[in-house]
Amino acid sequence: MALRTRMPRRAAGFRNRLAVGALALLAVVSGGVITGTGSASAAQNVVQVYSAAMGRNIPVWISHARTNNAATLYLLDGLRAPNNNNGWLINTDVRSFFANKNVNVAMPFGGAGSFYSDWEQRDPVLGKVKWETFLTRELPAYMRGQGSDGRRNAIAGLSMSGTSALNLTAHHPGFYQAAASYSGYPIIAAPGFAQGIQVAVAQVGGNPANMWGPWPAGEWVRNDPSLNVGALRGKSVYLSAGAGLPGGGDDAINPASPRFNPTLFAQLVPLETAAGISTRLFVPIAQAAGVRLTTQLSPVGDHWWPYWQRGLHQSWSTTIAPALGTS
Repeated sequence: MALRTRMPRRAAGFRNRLAVGALALLAVVSGGVITGTGSASAAQNVVQVYSAAMGRNIPVWISHARTNNAATLYLLDGLRAPNNNNGWLINTDVRSFFANKNVNVAMPFGGAGSFYSDWEQRDPVLGKVKWETFLTRELPAYMRGQGSDGRRNAIAGLSMSGTSALNLTAHHPGFYQAAASYSGYPIIAAPGFAQGIQVAVAQVGGNPANMWGPWPAGEWVRNDPSLNVGALRGKSVYLSAGAGLPGGGDDAINPASPRFNPTLFAQLVPLETAAGISTRLFVPIAQAAGVRLTTQLSPVGDHWWPYWQRGLHQSWSTTIAPALGTS
């Protein structure tokens, strides 16, 4: 099936930015986002939730709401999500931030390179990948026994899983009331962007053809948020992204700084440049479709946890908590 893009026409300069973003995304091959080097004990609040779809237990960190029958936020990890921890626990204040909030938070471990979707084929390295089924059926069923009301749900993610949060909401609009994408890629089936996605999956050992089939056929259109944006109408959606330029505290990616780190520069700048362009292209598409958007598009910022923690805080107060009717 040929890829059919339903994006509105843009000026030549805007198309050039898409091409630049596509090339930047292809630069994932040079490094890819890393989870972090900090250590954190993830054992507390971790349960094993069995996935019949994947035939194994999935560790899930759960923060319980103050009251029973509360709303639930599903918070997803990035491209290199470890199987025995979660980047949010390692690199952010997620524990203390949600400690006194009246919401259940469920963060699964693992899912590296999966885009948290149901893959078309079993993968020789990643195995049977059915994360969409787990996140929308199996884990919610478990959460109903953990104080979730099963009705008020939101999902958020960073980088790879920012795309996933938008896709899962579009695929299951009756389940989620809000979605947040921090440095995600809302345009993925377009040439260049699609090839970047394939490179990212291959970096963690997966065969991208097993995920959504051969591009541009298979499930690529179904998993491109920009081509399914109408399904987000009526939802509260938060989008944040930078531009890959150094800002406050970004000395490691500032060539003029004595603390400049060329390895981090090669890893973080291209990824955020592509995320910024993809997100900026997606905004008018979503607005034209009548999606309720809150955006934080910065002229600076790299592909790293301080920005995603800030996005989590902002999205909670501006988008997620109001949509869930909680605090």
